[in-house]
Amino acid sequence: MIEGFCFGMGCWGLLTGKQKRFLRAFATSLDPLFQIGKAGITENLVQQVDQALKARELIKLRVLPQCPEDVKKVAQKLKELTDSELVQVIGRNFILYRQGEKAKIQLP
Repeated sequence: MIEGFCFGMGCWGLLTGKQKRFLRAFATSLDPLFQIGKAGITENLVQQVDQALKARELIKLRVLPQCPEDVKKVAQKLKELTDSELVQVIGRNFILYRQGEKAKIQLP
C-alpha cells in the first residue's frame, strides 16, 4: 500500500484538510467509545478498536489521567496498530477514522 494514493474505489493515506474538518464536525456529537486507563494500550483494546472502526468508521476515544503515556503518543500508536487515520487530538480525547469496505461516511 502506498500512502496518500487512491486505487479503484478506496483511498488510503492522508486525509485532506477539508475531509478532516468534515469528520471533526461529524464527531462532535459522538461520545467516547473507549477509555484508556492505567493499563495503557493492550491487545484486547486494539482488537476492540479495530472492530469498532469496521462497524462505525469514525470513533472517539478518551485517555484517562491514570494512563502512563501522553495522549498524543497513545493516539499515534493506536493509529498505527489499527491502520487508521488520526483526525484530531483535543484535550484527552482523540478521533480515529478508517474507511470501510462499504463506505458509511461519504467524505467531501
